[in-house]
Amino acid sequence: MSTRIDIYKNATEPYQSLLAVNTYLAGCSLPRELVEMVFLRVSQINGCAYCIDKHSRDLLKGGMTVDKLVLVPVWHEAGALFSPQQQAALAWAEVVTRIDRGGAADADYEAVVAHFSQREYADLTIAIALMNGLNRLGISGRLVPAAALAGH
Repeated sequence: MSTRIDIYKNATEPYQSLLAVNTYLAGCSLPRELVEMVFLRVSQINGCAYCIDKHSRDLLKGGMTVDKLVLVPVWHEAGALFSPQQQAALAWAEVVTRIDRGGAADADYEAVVAHFSQREYADLTIAIALMNGLNRLGISGRLVPAAALAGH
């Protein structure tokens, strides 16, 4: 694998702006676990190993059980393990991440706003958009997951 240009070093100011959005999301209207779960699901869809590793670790550190963590990709089959709000957030994350598959239908929008206030909906959608952008930077930059660096 070739070494890639370090985007952070070569475009520090715009990258820092993305990180500022992440800092905002850490204290936004949504529970931190929900934001991290959405980050993980978006990263799984996009195939960003670095972000999957990071957000899995963050969820475990935050107290999520391994049993729940491993079911994030199939949350819709996990029954009541995921709350209705978490299910709505994960469904919206999938819709927005796969926006090329027909946009964001009114039914999908109605399903998510049934569980979130206007501010929460805005924060959720920003979180999804941010992670999609960061995944593209991580994948194109070939960021190495912590587990690979540690040799696990």
